[in-house]
Amino acid sequence: MGQGMALKEWASAVRALEAGSQVFIMRKGGIVEETRDFQVESTDFFLYPTYEHQRKELLKEQHQGLIDETLTKWSAADTQVTIRSFARLVEDIEVSDQEQLNQLFPFHIWTENFTEERLKWKRKNPLHIMLLRVYTLHEPIVIPIEQAYMGCKSWIQLGVSVPEASAMTPVLNEEEFMAQVAEIKRTLA
Repeated sequence: MGQGMALKEWASAVRALEAGSQVFIMRKGGIVEETRDFQVESTDFFLYPTYEHQRKELLKEQHQGLIDETLTKWSAADTQVTIRSFARLVEDIEVSDQEQLNQLFPFHIWTENFTEERLKWKRKNPLHIMLLRVYTLHEPIVIPIEQAYMGCKSWIQLGVSVPEASAMTPVLNEEEFMAQVAEIKRTLA
């Protein structure tokens, strides 16, 4: 199996993905992507939780507790990170207008403010709605945090291999997942 890539995402959003309460993430571009724009570097990747820049006011009120949950055992001095999930990109949908984005409001944990800001940033670039099939790893992976993982980049290369199918379980079964995807697509149509 190849070396695993990981996509960095707020720990609270990773938590929502792992719970099956959200099946996509939004990306406009990491601040220092090599190309200056977000690129899908891998369609299979670990979800690497980040803690530092989570901001409660960017999450809907009923989801704000997720941030506290993720921070209970976290410290800025941590030298290791625990990865509990793996994702497969099922579809990358580009959204470029606010109305379409508003339609997605019930499907994610973010506030309207947050999604609006995301859309407006680098206006000429569309927002990527990345539909993910998320899997829970049977054995979480604990890896040392390396300097290379720091900073505002989206993708990092981990020194661990891609998990075998038998080593993980889908968060949602096929039927539940396809139903969510269908609903999102219907909403965007």
